[in-house]
Amino acid sequence: MHALVTNGDGTFDLKQVPIPTPGPNDVLVKVAAIAQNPTDWKTALLHQRKGNILGCDFAGTVVGIGSNVEPGLRKIGERIAAIVHGGVSPNGAFAEYVVTDATIAIPIPDDMSFEIAAQLPVACYTTCQCLYQCLNLPTPLEPTKEPIDVLVWSGTSATGQYAVQFAKAAGLRVISTASARNIEFVKSLGADEVFDYADSHTPRKIFAATGGKLRHVVDCISEGRTPNQCSMSLSKEGGTITTLLPYTSRSKGVKTDFVLAYSIFGNPVEFPFVFPASEEHHKNAGQYAKLIAEVIAKIPIKSIPVNIFPNGLLSVADGFEYMKAGKVHAEKITYRIADTPGLSSA
Repeated sequence: MHALVTNGDGTFDLKQVPIPTPGPNDVLVKVAAIAQNPTDWKTALLHQRKGNILGCDFAGTVVGIGSNVEPGLRKIGERIAAIVHGGVSPNGAFAEYVVTDATIAIPIPDDMSFEIAAQLPVACYTTCQCLYQCLNLPTPLEPTKEPIDVLVWSGTSATGQYAVQFAKAAGLRVISTASARNIEFVKSLGADEVFDYADSHTPRKIFAATGGKLRHVVDCISEGRTPNQCSMSLSKEGGTITTLLPYTSRSKGVKTDFVLAYSIFGNPVEFPFVFPASEEHHKNAGQYAKLIAEVIAKIPIKSIPVNIFPNGLLSVADGFEYMKAGKVHAEKITYRIADTPGLSSA
């Protein structure tokens, strides 16, 4: 198969490599579409080892099933979206075929395109980790009648867009932030109030809008000014901030809980952060896969606007530069494998 393989010096090339073999608990997937995440280019640059395949988010069709996969859990020909820890082994999403854990694959509706489905796994799993694993908030499948406040800092980020929608569908009162030009967009996702993240008074405004009682925050940026901004938005008694990058709040009574999507595999993680193995996170992920599948099948969740780069795997270098230059705004860079010049149809 063709795949984007690291050269060990921060660069990568399209190369021919063996099709991976699924382990006993895995499925082999023929990839149709891939969605790009910041971790993809950062891993290529910072984890300089030769022979790894890049890419985490993908959608495609099951073509092989491991010997220990529970009968009926997966089936040949099933359309799924899933995640792998790309860039750290010879198994990644930027390839014609990929192997992934059968229990955490998300079955996708027949009327959902692979291009849309490819963006679901990292963003939706991270959303579930934040809202349910850390904050213990209600899910869209069991909505609350009590309008609990939750702040999603950066409602235009990939995780932010899904966190806003999942929280709103669960009956929560959703506060969010965005650039001035995207405030109405985030409101269209269901946020009750959206504030300009560049306004130095925004934490004070959020504190006032929540009556000084905010206890739950999802910080989708987790660097720069946001650790302080999120802490200042909380109740004077404190609360919990789930973070997508590790940091500890200096504010009294504020607990920070770092989430890492890669922890869903239940294995220890060494890169991009050291994270211990957690069987609980793996077990949770199996439940989240079912929850995500049911939510997208039953509730009109809006997908992130797709920006398809034209030449499949050969466009990834351009996509990385586009993202590194800060040009991504409320969109998901996406690639179709079939658009890659020179690939066979096999």
